[in-house]
Amino acid sequence: MAKHTVSSARFRRVDVDEYDENKFVDEEDGGDGQAGPDEGEVDSCLRQYPSAAGRERDRAESIVLKVLISFKANDIEKAVQSLDKNGVDLLMKYIYKGFESPSDNSSAVLLQWHEKVRG
Repeated sequence: MAKHTVSSARFRRVDVDEYDENKFVDEEDGGDGQAGPDEGEVDSCLRQYPSAAGRERDRAESIVLKVLISFKANDIEKAVQSLDKNGVDLLMKYIYKGFESPSDNSSAVLLQWHEKVRG
């Protein structure tokens, strides 16, 4: 007969259903059903950060990339069309910056943006 230890008692208190991937909600997204960003937000986001420097620039790049990645694929073209020539140039800079340090599926999304800009 096995002894009942403290560690095994703690193990049995873990609710494994809490970690079910079908119930997972990304805390960063909030899971509140909010629609993704629109084309106006891309334009304002791009124009807000070009003069940032140092750590501010890194943070700005991160924010812009999060906005770009959160777009739905069928909304990308409309967002690109809403930009003027300077906005498109700035967008390409951020796209290439995103390619320098890819994360989860960022490269695939950035390729979609690139395709819509140059396509």
